[in-house]
Amino acid sequence: MKFNEIVKKLKERKETISTMESCTGGGVANAITSCEGASEILKFSAVTYSNEYKIKMGVPEKTIAKYTVYSMETAHDMAKAISHFTNSTYGVGITGKLNRIDPKNLTGKDNVVYVSIYNKNKKTYTDKTITVSKATREENKLEIIDIIITMLANLLK
Repeated sequence: MKFNEIVKKLKERKETISTMESCTGGGVANAITSCEGASEILKFSAVTYSNEYKIKMGVPEKTIAKYTVYSMETAHDMAKAISHFTNSTYGVGITGKLNRIDPKNLTGKDNVVYVSIYNKNKKTYTDKTITVSKATREENKLEIIDIIITMLANLLK
């Protein structure tokens, strides 16, 4: 299933989605908006590279302090915060490191990405920890987006 099929399925179900992305830089939102009818299901997308803006968008500062910005707990809070901020059925939170050391956040594993999809109606999370190994950031981002497509497809079955 590709994003166009996910958009179609969300439209049929009268459900919506929003994203809070860090290391994918809006790649998931870009993939969704490349599909016909995306405006009916995508409510909002935020690219929150900095801790400051993750916090401003609703991620508790204590989560980042306790677990680091690169953690499943932060991905959970990103997904839930964006879902509640936009009143979307699904919120997608993505955080991690791709092919670089972050001088402002020295903790956390390199080349590990945390993805969480929050279902507001069921109050559940679907999570995936991804270890990336491609040579470039672009290739790693595409791999992560493909995995998110699969995650969403499985949720919408």
